Amino acid sequence: MMNTEESEYKERYGWKSSVEYSFKTRKGLDEEVVKQISLSKKEPEWMLEKRLTGYKVFKSKPSPTWGADLSGIDYDDIYYYMKPTDRKSSKWDDVPKEIKDTFDKLGVPEAERKFFAGTEAQFDSEVVYSHVKTELEKQGIIFISTDEAVKKYPDLVKKYFGTVIPPNDNKFAALNTAVWSGGSFIYVPKGVKVAMPLQAYFRINAEKAGQFERTLIIADEGADVTYIEGCTAPIYMSSSLHSAVVELVAMKNAHIRYVTIQNWSKNVYNLVTQRAHAYENAFVEWIDANIGSKANMKYPSIFLKGSGARGSVLSVAVAGSGQTQDSGGKIYHLAPNTTSQIISKSVSSGDGLTTYRGLLEVSKEAENAKSAIRCDALLVNDDSRTNTYPYMKIKNESTTITHEATTGRIGADQLFYLMSRGMSEEEAMAMIVLGFLDPLARELPLEYSIELKRLIMLDLSNSIG
Repeated sequence: MMNTEESEYKERYGWKSSVEYSFKTRKGLDEEVVKQISLSKKEPEWMLEKRLTGYKVFKSKPSPTWGADLSGIDYDDIYYYMKPTDRKSSKWDDVPKEIKDTFDKLGVPEAERKFFAGTEAQFDSEVVYSHVKTELEKQGIIFISTDEAVKKYPDLVKKYFGTVIPPNDNKFAALNTAVWSGGSFIYVPKGVKVAMPLQAYFRINAEKAGQFERTLIIADEGADVTYIEGCTAPIYMSSSLHSAVVELVAMKNAHIRYVTIQNWSKNVYNLVTQRAHAYENAFVEWIDANIGSKANMKYPSIFLKGSGARGSVLSVAVAGSGQTQDSGGKIYHLAPNTTSQIISKSVSSGDGLTTYRGLLEVSKEAENAKSAIRCDALLVNDDSRTNTYPYMKIKNESTTITHEATTGRIGADQLFYLMSRGMSEEEAMAMIVLGFLDPLARELPLEYSIELKRLIMLDLSNSIG
């Protein structure tokens, strides 16, 4: 019998919507399916060529065997493109009712009205809603789906698409290049600072579906932007695949903050490639919270390409029963006077497995590079597990590095003390875990911090209740 928290979780996230899709490809992937996707979108020939290149790389590369177990993915039993509607709306009331009801339940329209400068909502393969406040458009800010950007801003897309993450980078970047659909395209002009965050929400609704959004954010010189994405999916017996690519370009003196709250259901393989290029005195922040999915492999990366560039990766991973969270970060110091930090916090409960996988590389040219790395893991019970795989490649002797790592269990004395003050065991566990994660939760906007803590408590309840 479900407890109150589990029932609340399923009510908010675990349901599905009945949708008549206007178009979908057959299951499986070959060149014909890739061409069908491109034809359906009425894309230019140059994008089709990129897709076909990605498909060839995808077929040639084996699946990685060094992280989460991916043997359960059946590439021939996945729909790679599912179009829920023939139109995209800029007015919420114009979104098809069954899709609008989905995002209403998730609170997306309310969040937009209260907290965000612009919002996109993607349902399976397509962005169904996009809106940006008029005052931002007047400043020259572009915030549209990547599909639209291909047609409206082809020169910008051509200039940057696939330059931060080329299709031959890894098997899943290649797959995304072949079948990508949706995602956000953002350009912030020189000197423009976006005071409120931009938001996107991604929903996998169909069973045995893949979602492969492509996001590209360019912050021109002196620009400043925060982008927040949330992800959910209903619970099915069979598995779904989410394989996104995110490319960030921060020009001289620019600042990009990219926030993810990943709460996929526990039948989703989440295999994402995220990378940024930071030029002179630019600052890029990844804030990455992973609670959901069956298997998660995600390592936000930053290439510090200009003098004085800074990079930060803050990672939270919570693995409950049946989950593998393989995450961390990568920083490459390629110029003088660059600084970075990687902070990772992970919690394992039930038989969950968390793994920190980090890379720090300092080139010969990176004089006076500085980096601080800290990874802390908390084990809730005897069956939970954690791994730490830090790797450093230092080619300049002027580098300053600090590295700390801790692993601990929740102690019986901690539980006893809190329970003696009137808490239940479950409440005491939750308080300890939230206290452990609080330094990173504080980096999130308030509403997302509250949501993250609530999701963690629900996840812990399901693992130890």
